[in-house]
Amino acid sequence: MSIFNKALASIGIGAATVDTKLERATYRAGEVMHGEIIVRGGNVEQQVDAIYVSVHTTYIRESNDKKYTDVAVIQKVKATEPFSIAAGEHKVFPISLTLPIDTPITVGKTQVWIQTGLDIKNAIDPNDKDTIRVQPTKLAESVLDAVSGLGFRLREAECEQASTRFHGNYPFVQEFEFVPTGSYRRHLDELELVFLSQSDYSVDILLQIDRKAKGLGSLFAEALDMDESYVRTTITRQDLPTIQAKLQQIIAKHS
Repeated sequence: MSIFNKALASIGIGAATVDTKLERATYRAGEVMHGEIIVRGGNVEQQVDAIYVSVHTTYIRESNDKKYTDVAVIQKVKATEPFSIAAGEHKVFPISLTLPIDTPITVGKTQVWIQTGLDIKNAIDPNDKDTIRVQPTKLAESVLDAVSGLGFRLREAECEQASTRFHGNYPFVQEFEFVPTGSYRRHLDELELVFLSQSDYSVDILLQIDRKAKGLGSLFAEALDMDESYVRTTITRQDLPTIQAKLQQIIAKHS
């Protein structure tokens, strides 16, 4: 019976299970997440080489004019050393994991989840998936609020495959697409914003300013993307009182 149970456990039947319990379901990017990992033994004793905890999101990748949804690993850490779990035994491991400061914000179509897996040789690795809500850093939040304050409404936010020019820590960037609702409606079709890099003290952003086509010549310009301006700028904590004015100056210059 023991050999039979081991064979079943190797394909996931009656094997050990894992469950991660976080203190909260909502975190700000860069914040430390605390919780515990609960491992429950199955029908037989098993040797676990390690517990791995990882942060994931999805992004859109284009290939041959088709769109695909890929999964990206934002962070992966080893949470334990090797241990054994007896049949029916419960073990609890505390966890403390810092959410990367450039974790995508869960707005629009963006989802982020924590995945916990047991590394067991010659067996299907049990895993657990927990979706979390990610809020922007205070500085990133101030930038987004400033754009809204200038009369732009967030239409869509999505993680998309990054170009080689703007490839950072991940194979994607999170793009925020705004439409003008105020005075800029006469001049702009949309405004796109990407956080290229972030730290505790500054954010590096890319603005794509899409002007409205006016006249026949502008229609040709639009077809060639000549009506779009790309502006890269850095916002620091010292800019907090004047973020809206700084962005307004940039947008007005390229409208």
